Amino acid sequence: MKYTNLGDTGLKVSKIALGTMNFGEITDEKTAFEIMDRAIELGINIFDTADVYGGLQTPDMKKGFGTSEEIIGRWLAQGNRRDKIILSTKLYQPMNTGINDRGLSAYHIRHAVNDSLTRLQTDHIDLYQMHHVDRNTSWQEIWQSMELLRKQGKITYVGSSNFAGWDVATGQQIAKEMNILGLASEQSIYNLTNRSIESELIPALRYYNTGLLVWSPIGMGVLGGKNLSDKNGRRNMDFIKERVKAHEEQINLYHELCRELREDPAVVALAWVLHNPAVTAPIIGPRSVQQLEQSVRALDINLSEKTLERLDQIWPGPGGEAPENYAW
Repeated sequence: MKYTNLGDTGLKVSKIALGTMNFGEITDEKTAFEIMDRAIELGINIFDTADVYGGLQTPDMKKGFGTSEEIIGRWLAQGNRRDKIILSTKLYQPMNTGINDRGLSAYHIRHAVNDSLTRLQTDHIDLYQMHHVDRNTSWQEIWQSMELLRKQGKITYVGSSNFAGWDVATGQQIAKEMNILGLASEQSIYNLTNRSIESELIPALRYYNTGLLVWSPIGMGVLGGKNLSDKNGRRNMDFIKERVKAHEEQINLYHELCRELREDPAVVALAWVLHNPAVTAPIIGPRSVQQLEQSVRALDINLSEKTLERLDQIWPGPGGEAPENYAW
């Protein structure tokens, strides 16, 4: 396993992160335990979850929410595991029907962290991430609440997720004014089929030396190759089928390139994400130990300049960083 610092912190994290979104919804508890055990054996030390993972959104906002955290909590309760992982979770999305059961208010932050700690059966969260920007709550309120949690020992680092470049910049500037650590990382969608963050978010992260954790590195399965017909996972969802159909020509060209490389398309997609120096780690969501082991192979693949050029031709990005990519 390879390791790197999380942003400008001294924390060392593995170059592959284990995502647990499938736990409880697609992956049963026994398999989840096997995946987590094997992840540790492979040297993966950052496990990512969220309070809403493991459930489906329903009118009562309760069905299955918190299941992923609960499964991780029962795994941790077996003993001798907690100090082997960097545990990250998220808050923001509604966990119940109350008007204040969502967002980033001081009220919700206080309740959300305690609920997550209970489900995770631990006394601290290593990386506490805001799952989405909340522009109805001031950064002063957010940072004061996060600093209180840090002083209480409930969290160690703070991260964001799904933030725009200017959201990250604003948060980091206000944190600097308050003389606090600020954001250790941003978690964002990034893959060959969706490269929009190259325009403004990645430059902002680079300027503030903020880590980048990548979700959906294989495009929600679109870049998953032979498993596109899998009827047991998210790839069988209608919107994924629509994306596959819309990108059919590009996918065919991509598969042709992967065959030439003699590598699995999903592994090539991960290797491409990893080649970007701005990326701390892609978050993988294996449904089996075999998928986990296959994903780690991406660390050993070095994509040539010629291959990178062909990937750019098949999956064009935004044309560089803003404003040069649309102005002068």
